[in-house]
Amino acid sequence: MASRTARSSSRSKTRSSSARKRSVRSRSRSRASKSSKPSKLRRKRGTIYSNRRRRRAMGKRRKRTYAKASPPQHVQPAWERYERDPQYGTYDPGHVDHAPVIMDKKPLIRPVTIIILTWNGLDYTRKCLAALQPSLQEGMTEVLVFDNGSTDGTVSYLQSIPWVKLIPHPINIGFVAGNNAALPYALPDSDIVLLNNDILAEQHDWLSKLQETAYQSRDIGIVGCRLHGPEGQLHHAGTYILPDDLTGQQIGGEEHDLRQYTGIRDVQGVIFAAAYLKRELIQRIGFLDTDYFSYFEDTDYCLKAIMSGYRVVCDGRVTLHHYHNTSTRVNGVDFWDMYNKSREVFRRKWAVPLETRYESRVNWQSLAFLSLYGYTETSRNLMLALDRSHVKVSYRYVYGPGTPMPFGEPETGPDNRINLFKKRSTAGDRVHIVYAQGDVFFKNDGDYKIGYTMLEVDGLPADWVQQCNMMNEVWVPSRFNLQTFRDSGVHVPIQVMPLGVDPEYFHPHIRGKRFSDKFTFLSVFEWGERKSPETLFEAFGTAFHGRDDVLLVCKIINNDPTIDVPSEIRKLRLGSAADRILVLHNDKIPSHWMGSLYRSADCFVLPTRGEGWGMPILEAMACGLPVIATNWSAQTEFMTESNSYPLRVKRLVPAEARCVYYHGFNWAEPDLNHLIEMMRYVADHPQEAAEKGRAAAADMHSRFTWDHAAARMKNRLLML
Repeated sequence: MASRTARSSSRSKTRSSSARKRSVRSRSRSRASKSSKPSKLRRKRGTIYSNRRRRRAMGKRRKRTYAKASPPQHVQPAWERYERDPQYGTYDPGHVDHAPVIMDKKPLIRPVTIIILTWNGLDYTRKCLAALQPSLQEGMTEVLVFDNGSTDGTVSYLQSIPWVKLIPHPINIGFVAGNNAALPYALPDSDIVLLNNDILAEQHDWLSKLQETAYQSRDIGIVGCRLHGPEGQLHHAGTYILPDDLTGQQIGGEEHDLRQYTGIRDVQGVIFAAAYLKRELIQRIGFLDTDYFSYFEDTDYCLKAIMSGYRVVCDGRVTLHHYHNTSTRVNGVDFWDMYNKSREVFRRKWAVPLETRYESRVNWQSLAFLSLYGYTETSRNLMLALDRSHVKVSYRYVYGPGTPMPFGEPETGPDNRINLFKKRSTAGDRVHIVYAQGDVFFKNDGDYKIGYTMLEVDGLPADWVQQCNMMNEVWVPSRFNLQTFRDSGVHVPIQVMPLGVDPEYFHPHIRGKRFSDKFTFLSVFEWGERKSPETLFEAFGTAFHGRDDVLLVCKIINNDPTIDVPSEIRKLRLGSAADRILVLHNDKIPSHWMGSLYRSADCFVLPTRGEGWGMPILEAMACGLPVIATNWSAQTEFMTESNSYPLRVKRLVPAEARCVYYHGFNWAEPDLNHLIEMMRYVADHPQEAAEKGRAAAADMHSRFTWDHAAARMKNRLLML
């Protein structure tokens, strides 16, 4: 089971208490001769030290850099000449260039009235109109500004602009009433765009793109777009609101902008700082609800549109700059007073309809806030996807006293939706799902019990089999585990429920930042026998001996305090290959950066001995990378000859690791010679490899997203 440390993205499996103690010593069989060349890798076991101690001992100060660092400047004694260190670094995707985007505008197919409200904030209004003017089309657009009693010279300034139709008002009547008062002045057949005066529309084709999206389908009523903040962070890619607390949340809010959410997708809502409204929709459901002074009116209107059969979409092709809440700041308004009053109005109207949208219920027993464990990130994604598919999820932590992990987890996490799921009552939840290791299924106390798990070897421990057979049914993510569970003696019904990937964060257009101009291989794994790191390093050193046009980047996570990864790597005696290897050791990057890391490379490679699912493999494929990975275990669910480079298995061998779940079972021994051959082939045929990567991305997005996973689960739940 792959893991991603919460906000740190280890992306490789971490086991429960016994598994956390496993050795990360290299499982090696000596191939070294007495006269090995520097590039011939030789492996040995030895003492473990921490990376920090290693750096202190060398007198080095850690340097944060995403790129390949300079080689250590010291003369190696003869006895040390094969124990050369690779380079160590960190990954930072940098900041996107937010210079104005100038693109050819398509002619508008129907007129558009842009309504802007002002209430002081003259400097913002000047910038807004200056950025807006290049996107206007004569005869097809008009700009209507309703001024809410400004006293800072805004009215005089607006009167001086010939292409602005000004509607002055002596006092501030609020956002809702102001927009409603402006609407009758708009062209009678025009669509309406609501635009805040603190928006910079620097993408010159923004308006034609929003209109194009609005008319892709007759049932689209409202179109929003991405908004980013003054420092380049993403502010908005749609909104959601749950009945539990009726507090609206912005999708992607405050995340590093890496081109996530750049497609066109349905959302529950968009904010009306920038929104395209079709005239047909306004004629059918009216305009903004005057029960609101400001805030919640946009969410209210979007929900009203959805209830009337229209769709609300966010067009991620458009990104505008938003200064955010400038009117309240400039005018010294009590934001929370307005917000809470509007929230109470919203509660009276929408608390019940939001609750009744759920079509099914489930109690989810798993992990959600322990960042080091493999099930945590996938557990959160599955819960969120189930909620999007209208399955009401209540969450309970499955471990604690009397389990293999007898400790608790933090009370809350960074995603407020999961925090709300935890507060929900389990009353009425007939179906309980334990999503965790198979030795904790006994915690399932539902009327209908489902155990959801996986294992990366060819059999199951006896206590797993026993606890699986206590369930009404068992779910596994792959046909590989369907077979291994059956062969091990699980006789209750088994359903294959594949996991997924988030296509908004893992797609080919995510912005990467290259480490080098060289052809770059990337591997992401937790250090340990199962990931076969010594095979990877040996293959790379042999395949590219004497070549300086190839780089290997390894993002390595190690959660075992008894292991020092740099020392273990040093024992592999990388020789001259070390100069072409960059290690990101325990580089805890935020989860939403991982797609950027993948897009910084040309090929993903992982000669794993076994996977419960293979999340890094799936994510790399979703990002459009060609992938070389072992053709055995769960990843065969989504890897094929047409979308990847499956690595041959030499044989099955005993699974040698500290993890007690593996004792007595086998896993794969990847074929070293085939790995060498494929790495050379991909590096020498980059265009062909890139085409295979594009095919992989299309395949993963069409079959293996979290929403696909939730749809399969929901269909099964509705049958019970």
